[in-house]
Amino acid sequence: MIYGRLLGKVRTWVRLRSSLVRQCLAEFLGVFVLIVITLSASAQAVTSEGVKGGYFSSSLAGGIAVMVAIHISGGISGGHLNPAFSLTMCLLNQCPWWKLPIFSLVQVLAAFLGAGTVYTLYYDAIHHYSNGTLEVTGPRETASIFATYPAPYLSLRNGFFDQVLGTAVLVVSILAIVDSRNKGIPKGLEPLGVGLLVLSLGLAMGSNCSCAINPARDFGPRLFTYVAGWGHQVFSAGNYWWWVPIVAPMVGAATGTVAYQLCVEFHHPPAPDEEILTAAPEKHQPGSEKEVEIPVYAVNKYAEMWAEGGPGTWAAGDRSKWEAANSTRTVKPEQ
Repeated sequence: MIYGRLLGKVRTWVRLRSSLVRQCLAEFLGVFVLIVITLSASAQAVTSEGVKGGYFSSSLAGGIAVMVAIHISGGISGGHLNPAFSLTMCLLNQCPWWKLPIFSLVQVLAAFLGAGTVYTLYYDAIHHYSNGTLEVTGPRETASIFATYPAPYLSLRNGFFDQVLGTAVLVVSILAIVDSRNKGIPKGLEPLGVGLLVLSLGLAMGSNCSCAINPARDFGPRLFTYVAGWGHQVFSAGNYWWWVPIVAPMVGAATGTVAYQLCVEFHHPPAPDEEILTAAPEKHQPGSEKEVEIPVYAVNKYAEMWAEGGPGTWAAGDRSKWEAANSTRTVKPEQ
């Protein structure tokens, strides 16, 4: 009983009235959980040298992490979790443009702190695996636990296309999942659908550069590794690869949004309410009758009395009022 009352008071004190702050907190927590689960799976696979996980387990953990993150933030902020998807929402007028930099900053900050949490969790394992040296390249590198790096054969041009295509497929698929006028899925299962989508993208498009498709997921942890001791090589490695997972997903998001609109969304039959709003007014054809609604007005009481018996039947006061009102009326003679 006492605990319940205390909990009620605390809830009243800390409850936020600002919807923007609530949305930012939901995005922060969602991205934080997403990064902690995703990077922890990667750290476990790397530091155990494949004994306690591998690429499939990391991809599976990433897909489940996305599902959980959407459940955390979806009902508050929409569950963007990704600056590229926030851009898509802005392009579709479902999110104001001024929120884009705010959400992006919150997402990057959450990813940064999530990476720090994973580093703390696996601190001993990382230093044991790397012999105490934090390297970006080489057989004992550990920077790829946190951020994405291109395969040795991958050029910047091919890597850029990889990220554009992967993000475009992500956006097109999510728009189809949430499109109520398409082949929808049962309400409440959207997070599961998106999680399976991310899993499939990781398994199908992860060979070249680990399928970042999320600027916050890549840049936040990369910035943390720079601060934590991996050094400036986290930005110079891979022929200065670091900017590709930031710019290319934004291009891919815009491309995927336009593709879904042009190929699917614009061609939906109009809804009944849209038909009413967009119906053109009928043109009146000369020589045909046009129906017009004639309004009914209140009838003047003197006209009623005239119809009942004429001025001869009126009371003296009513007759004088009628004569005074009509003495100033000018009747225009007929031409």
